[in-house]
This record gives sequence, C-alpha cells and structure tokens, in this order.
Amino acid sequence: MKSETQINTDAGIRILKVDSCPSLTGKSTLTYHIGCNAESEIQIRVHANTGGGYFSKEWIAFGVIQQVLEKQPKDKPFSSLILRQLFTGKSSNTPAFLLAALKHEGLIKDGEKSGYQCSDIARFVAEIKSLMNDKPETATKKSSKTHRAS
Repeated sequence: MKSETQINTDAGIRILKVDSCPSLTGKSTLTYHIGCNAESEIQIRVHANTGGGYFSKEWIAFGVIQQVLEKQPKDKPFSSLILRQLFTGKSSNTPAFLLAALKHEGLIKDGEKSGYQCSDIARFVAEIKSLMNDKPETATKKSSKTHRAS
C-alpha cells in the first residue's frame, strides 16, 4: 500500500486523511479523503465505492458543508437531501455518500427517532487542523489506524 498523504496536483489538495466507512444503507464500503488546499481550508471528497453506485469525486470545501449543517434546526432531524445543493447536476448518490463520511467522522449522529442531527464539529476541525500542522510523514503516522490506501 502506498501513502496517500500527498499533494493532489489536479486540485492542489494535500490529502491529510484517508478512511473508509459503510454507506448509510450498509450495502457498500466508501473510501473518502480529507485534505486541505494552499489556504489551509479543509476539503473532503468521496473517493471510492465498493458498490455499483455512481458518485462525484469532486472536492467540497468543509466550510460550505459546515454552513449547511449549522443551518439545520437542532430539534429537527435531516437527511442527505440537505447536501444535494453542493452537487448540482451530479449523481444523486453523492450527498448520501458524503453524509456517511460525515457520520463516520462524528460530525453528525443518528436522530432520536429518524434522520440525522449535527454533532461535534469543533472536535473534527481541531483534529484536521492538527494534521495540517504536521509534516506529511507525521500526519500519515498519526492517522495510521484510519489511513487506508484504496
């Protein structure tokens, strides 16, 4: 397996973390990347799917995702449809796949009766900023328990 902590020259993104998680339905396993651009803005993308569903591999700025999540009423559960606006004209699977990655990262949790609710955004941002401050070799070692090449 080769290290994924590198600069993605296509988008100028430094990949900080590679992880995998089940899709929301549990029918496939998703691999996702978390990275940062030259301005130290956190980026995230779905990279692979063991199932047959199509999806977009584009990087999405976490700041935009955070804005969408923070607009959700705290007392009302939401679904992946809230993320659809981030992928206009793209596969309908991508918002649900991204939501699965966000759930795996602890940014959202299951709602009390249905849907999902926001969780600990500050913890996630602190963890990723810590990885940004490390040299690529150190970041790879720090995230080795979740680091997986696809």
